[in-house]
Amino acid sequence: MFPDSMTAVEIASPGAADQLRVTTRPVPVPTHDQILIRIDHAGVNRPDVLQRAGAYDPPAGASDLPGLECSGEIVAVGAGVTRWRKGEKVCALLPGGGYAEYAVCHADHALRIPEGLSMAEAAAIPETAFTVWSNVVQRGGLTGGERFLVHGGTSGIGMMAIQTARALGARVFATAGSDDKCRAIEALGATAINYREQDFVKILREAGGADLILDMVGGSYIPRNIKALAQDGRLVMIAFLEGPKVDLNFAQIMVNRLTVTGSTLRPQSDVAKAEIADQLRKQLWPMIAAGSVGVTIDSEFALADAAEAHRRMETSEHIGKIVLKVGA
Repeated sequence: MFPDSMTAVEIASPGAADQLRVTTRPVPVPTHDQILIRIDHAGVNRPDVLQRAGAYDPPAGASDLPGLECSGEIVAVGAGVTRWRKGEKVCALLPGGGYAEYAVCHADHALRIPEGLSMAEAAAIPETAFTVWSNVVQRGGLTGGERFLVHGGTSGIGMMAIQTARALGARVFATAGSDDKCRAIEALGATAINYREQDFVKILREAGGADLILDMVGGSYIPRNIKALAQDGRLVMIAFLEGPKVDLNFAQIMVNRLTVTGSTLRPQSDVAKAEIADQLRKQLWPMIAAGSVGVTIDSEFALADAAEAHRRMETSEHIGKIVLKVGA
């Protein structure tokens, strides 16, 4: 059984990290095709920070609480759910609501805890795994032998992308802004590029050009990405930390037969997310079980200290994932 109310962290009003406040909320009730999870750990992601700042509204029908991924135990299932039973341990992609003791999600967006991972590590996987697999493999079409560049190489997404690309047989390059971060990238088997001291365009061009670039920076990086691509290369955009608008010479795209695309995960349909989950279950989870893809935890905070977790993320000094400890 579970209680009627729960502890959660809400956004009191859009603004700085101190707008994250501990509150009490009703425990959500799973509806058709949903499961209710007693949360053990929750992942902290950049979209949480953007939502807190008022720059990223949750989709219609989603919880207003931040938190897009978690690990925990299923304590109730809604009508129509046959995949799961109460008592099973899962990690899950959430539409929101992860900064709480309980959250609901679509049954098909949950996955079994990958073999060998702790609950903290499992909570750090879903958002990054769904994002990386759908953009690098499904949308970007990365294959073995290709040259792959990811910006933000020590972010959760960056480290997942590096390892996934290497497991697929790609030659991997990644950018970062400090020697410590570059060493972390090299430890994963990628070529590190310190963007404060080196020109990633020059390095990639000398290597033959990137076949695929995954970018979450945008802004001034967009025209530079175009220059760094090989003929028939692909650029996939997933965020715009520097902004989404820039002057761009499209002649380069035509001459070199480039593909420029992008996506956001949260607004996609339940069916689309379920299809990604199925791919993860069949292809990425075995890589994790084999040790080819792992999780780096930067730091762990108590749920009540979610504001400190956000401040840590906003320093951009973290290497790997930041998580919240929710369960006892």
